[in-house]
Amino acid sequence: MSSSAASSYARMFVPKLYTVLRGGYRWGDLRADAVAGLTVAIVALPLAMALAIASGTTPDKGLHTAIIAGFLISAFGGSRVQIGGPTAAFIPVVFVVIQKFGYGGMILCTLMAGLMLIGAGLLRLGTLMKYMPQPVITGFTAGIAVSIFSSQVKDLLGLKMGAVPAEFLPRWVAYGKHIASTQPAAVVMAVLGLAVIVALRRWKPNWPGFLIALLVCTGVCVAFALPAETIGSRFGNLPSTLPGFEFPHIPFERTFELLPSAFTIAFLAGVESLLSAVVADGMIGGRHRSNAELVAQGVANVGSALFGGLPATGALARTATNVRAGARSPIAGMLHAAFLLLFMLLLSPWMRYVPLAALAAVLLVVAWNMSEYQHFRHTMSAPKGDRLVLLLTFFLTVFFDLTVAIQAGIVVAAFVFMFRMADAVEVTSGIKMLEGNGDGQVDEDATQRARLPAGVEAFQISGPLFFGVASRLDDLLDQFRVAPKVFILRMRLVPFIDASGMHALETLFDRCRRRGIVLVISGLQQQPRRLVGKMQLHPREGELHFVADFESALELSETLVAAAPGRGKTEA
Repeated sequence: MSSSAASSYARMFVPKLYTVLRGGYRWGDLRADAVAGLTVAIVALPLAMALAIASGTTPDKGLHTAIIAGFLISAFGGSRVQIGGPTAAFIPVVFVVIQKFGYGGMILCTLMAGLMLIGAGLLRLGTLMKYMPQPVITGFTAGIAVSIFSSQVKDLLGLKMGAVPAEFLPRWVAYGKHIASTQPAAVVMAVLGLAVIVALRRWKPNWPGFLIALLVCTGVCVAFALPAETIGSRFGNLPSTLPGFEFPHIPFERTFELLPSAFTIAFLAGVESLLSAVVADGMIGGRHRSNAELVAQGVANVGSALFGGLPATGALARTATNVRAGARSPIAGMLHAAFLLLFMLLLSPWMRYVPLAALAAVLLVVAWNMSEYQHFRHTMSAPKGDRLVLLLTFFLTVFFDLTVAIQAGIVVAAFVFMFRMADAVEVTSGIKMLEGNGDGQVDEDATQRARLPAGVEAFQISGPLFFGVASRLDDLLDQFRVAPKVFILRMRLVPFIDASGMHALETLFDRCRRRGIVLVISGLQQQPRRLVGKMQLHPREGELHFVADFESALELSETLVAAAPGRGKTEA
C-alpha cells in the first residue's frame, strides 16, 4: 500500500472528537454540550435500568453499560452527536443468551460482537450497511417490539411466577397459568406511568416524560405504601460505584455455540448505530464516518464486556434528544456518561423504591415507538416480494429466533431482488418491435433487424447479464429451425456481466462453434469488455468476433456469409 493510500485509509477512522477539537472548541460550545449531555442523561437514566431488567439482568448493568459504552462511542465514534448505550433491539437476544449460557456467556458474546464490529470497520464494511433491505429492518424491528411487550407482561400485571420463558408461545402459556396472581397495585403503577408519559408527550413534549413518570409512580407507591414489587425488593440495594476492570474467563468450548448470537448483536449494533448516525446527519447537516463509527461501536462493546456490561450501540431516540438539546460535538455524549455516573453515585440509595411496573410502562412506550406500525402498514402495500420479506422476518423474529429471522430475511430479499432483476432483463430478437412502438413509428431496432442478410440472426440483451438471467442464453440457438451462418449478439445495453454471465457467453460460443455458426458480439460496454479480456474470451477468426456496434456487425456478417461454405450443421 502506498503512503497516500495508507493515509487515506487512516483518515477513515479519525474520531469526530479529534476533528472538532482541532477546528477549535470554545466555552460556548462546552456550555451547549453540557446542557445537552445533562438532558440526555436524564432521559437515559430510567431507560438504562428498564432495558437491563428486560434483558434478564440487574438495573445497575444497564447503568454501567450506558456510562462506559456511551463514553467510548462518543470519544472514538465517527458521528458528531451520536449517543450510545443499551437499546431495546438487544433485549430478545440478550435475554435468551443469559437464560441459556448465564451472564458469563453474555459477557463472552458481547466481547466477540465487539471484535466483529472492529473487524467490520477495519475492512470498510460500514458503507455496505446502507444496502440492508428496508423490509428486513422493518420486520425485525416490529418483531422486537412485540417481543419486548410480551416480556413485560409479568411486571405490568405483577404476576407471581418464576422465570419468564424465553420462547414467545411458552411465555404466554405461562402468563395464562398465573393470570390469577395479578397484583392490583402493579396494574395501578403501570397505568399511572403510561398516563403520565402520554400526557406529557401531548402537552409538554420537551419534558423528560420517562423520568417524571418514574418519580410520580415512586412517590405514589411510597406515600400510599402500595404492595408493588420494586427494584429493591427484587434486586436489593444498587451499587453506587462502577465495577472494576476484569478480563473475563473465556469458555472456549462454548465459543462456537455463542457465535450466532454474537453475530446478531454485532449486526444489530452496526445497523442501528449507522441508521442513527444517518438520521443525526440529516438533523445537523453533517456527515458521519461510517467505518470509524463501526470501530468505535466495537471498542465500546469490548470495553463494556470487560467491565461486566451489556451490548451497546447508537441510540436513535437519545441521539435525537441530544441534537434537539443543542449538542455541538461528541463531548456532549461524553458528558452524558459523566452525568449518568454522577446520578448513580448520588441516587442509588433511592432507586430501590422505583416500582418495576413503572419501568415496564416505560418499556411499553419504547416498544410502541419501536414498532413503527405506520411504516409496517405502509410496507404492506408494497409489491408481493417485499410483503413476503417483511412478514417472514417479523414472524421469525417473534416466534423463533432473531438470528434466523435476519438470515432468512436477507436471503429471501436477495432472491426477490434476483427475480426482479432477471424479469427486467430482456433477451429479444426484435420481432415484436416490427409492430411499432405505440405511436405509429417503427422502432429503430426493428428497422435494423429488417436489414439482416439471409443466413444471419440477431438477438439483443437489455440489462445486466448476471447469474439470475445467464441461463436464458442457453435457449437462444434452440429457437432456430435451421441454424444460421452468423449469429449477432447485441450487448450495447448490457452495463454489467458477472462470472455466471461470462460462463453463459462461453457456453453459447462453444455451442455456436460446434454447430458451425460464427458468433459476432457487438457493442460491449467498458465493464463487460474488461471482464471478457480478463477471462480470456478472445476473438477467433471465423468463429468469434467482437465489433463496436450493430452497423459493423452487419458489414462483417455479410462478409462472413459470403465466405461461408454452407449452412450451419447440427449440434453434436
